[in-house]
Amino acid sequence: MNLSSVIAAKDKFAQYMLKEITHICKTFEKRSPGSKGEKQACEYMAEVLKKDCGCEKAEVESFKENPGSFYGWIYITITSVLLAFVLYFFVPAVSIALVVFGLAVAFLQFGLYKKLVDPLFPEKTGHNVTAIKKCKGETKRRIIFNGHPDAAWEWPVNYALGGVGFEGHAVICGVGALYLIVISVIKLASPDASYLKTLGLITLVFVPFWIGLYFMWNKKRVVDGANDNLSGCYMGIAILKALKDEGIELENTEIGVVLTGSEEAGLRGAKAWCEAHKGEFDDVPTFIYSYDTIHDPKYLMTNYRDLNGTVAADKDVSDLFMESAADLGIGCKKGMVPPLGGATDSAAFAQAGFRVTGITGLNHKLESYYHTRRDSYDNMNLHGLADCFAVSVKVLEKFDGGAKQK
Repeated sequence: MNLSSVIAAKDKFAQYMLKEITHICKTFEKRSPGSKGEKQACEYMAEVLKKDCGCEKAEVESFKENPGSFYGWIYITITSVLLAFVLYFFVPAVSIALVVFGLAVAFLQFGLYKKLVDPLFPEKTGHNVTAIKKCKGETKRRIIFNGHPDAAWEWPVNYALGGVGFEGHAVICGVGALYLIVISVIKLASPDASYLKTLGLITLVFVPFWIGLYFMWNKKRVVDGANDNLSGCYMGIAILKALKDEGIELENTEIGVVLTGSEEAGLRGAKAWCEAHKGEFDDVPTFIYSYDTIHDPKYLMTNYRDLNGTVAADKDVSDLFMESAADLGIGCKKGMVPPLGGATDSAAFAQAGFRVTGITGLNHKLESYYHTRRDSYDNMNLHGLADCFAVSVKVLEKFDGGAKQK
């Protein structure tokens, strides 16, 4: 079906997204993972999907999680490294073991988003939304638009010093840990060398940075999360509302909007959704577009890899977004969520076997608004929202026509 009239209304629906996002930020409680505010936002958007978007169902689903664990590795890892520094002078073998243990916890919990230390932290209830807009005839294909409704805890160093300061701090901490391993190995190999004490005292340079990492996140301040990631939630909602406003119903293409909570706690909502809906959408070709932080149009990007570059997105799903952008003359980069760049919910869907890609609209080098109080409803980019909306509608048009389906 030709959706050019919907594409032409991209600026109108960018304004709609901004209005709705502003309403959520001003009306409900802060939306940290597993919070009352996250639930309130999910319930509100589920009602919008039913009332304003024509979805036959929009269910709010709960899941159990331990959101404090995602940054909880800090306490385990940094404490291990600080103990290793002390023990370097007495038992270097134990020092090595402690650093390796600490780094392994950080890598698995924060690098690969595993649930390694989750049971050590309080359990909370997170929430997802699953909404479906049926087609008029037989369902032959399905497209799902995804975003996460929760918001991040603030990163004080990024707020105060920007991305260079934040990333520099993390790198210095990592270099210090590796330095401690190296000098401990040297001490084991040459226990009587005269310079060993000096090597150990040099480690004092890293101690303030290690201690500073305890304050990497401020769990008492939750940001608005207007860009990250109400912008992603409202991409699919705006598309469905636009179709309803235009009186457009697709013949054989079912449209879903899935909002997965607690992404900021390690993709927990998306992981729970995949477990709860395993096999449910295998009946017809199903593409998922997962949006995260749609802001700057010059950084609109299709991420062919995610989760620190370790998880591949579906090539056909990704290519369809790139081709749709090219058809409209809208710039879109081919990229990835790089090492040390974290992850989006796209990674969880891909790991569960869904055909998915991630769409972002930010510089993967940390912006000043990323996970800070600057991520507010008065710091959004209507041009970025409009461009992403237009490309996404073009994707729907091409997908409805049978593009890239196997």
